Amino acid sequence: MTNQAEVAILGGGCFWCLEAVYLEVRGVTGVESGYMGGHQADPTYEQVCAGSTGHAEVVRLEFDPAQISYRDILEVFFTIHDPTTLNRQGNDVGTQYRSAIFFTSPQQEAVARQVVAAMANVWDAPIVTEVTPATTWYKAEAYHQDYFRQHPLQGYCAFVVAPKVSKFRKTFANRLK
Repeated sequence: MTNQAEVAILGGGCFWCLEAVYLEVRGVTGVESGYMGGHQADPTYEQVCAGSTGHAEVVRLEFDPAQISYRDILEVFFTIHDPTTLNRQGNDVGTQYRSAIFFTSPQQEAVARQVVAAMANVWDAPIVTEVTPATTWYKAEAYHQDYFRQHPLQGYCAFVVAPKVSKFRKTFANRLK
């Protein structure tokens, strides 16, 4: 990580979806899929999917605040997932798919709470996104990293991830790398 980079950690359903989008965002210099927010050390994907670890599937973003603000990172986030469904995104159900912002500073917490409040006027249902301090980060297994680029024709990627990437490209064309 460079001296000027900042970190954002977000959970919004399957990490493959968020990773695929943020890899295309100008100013985002690194994206990793992983787990956060639970109680079990060094969880595996299978353990997280079982729902017993308390962890959410998340992405850890490194970004250059001179190119994109934390607020803009969050605006993309609220466009590419549904923050009104508790512990679910589409057919992905469980606490590991919850909508979550894990802040790394008081400034990030303040911005996150402001954006969540502003989004309440955009969505027809209450926002259920949790805003909590970042805890220990666990990087997901190697095969989860850059998953969409490696498997674009895999069923989930073609029918779930690809539409989110397409929506991002249309909505935020000015933010593409």
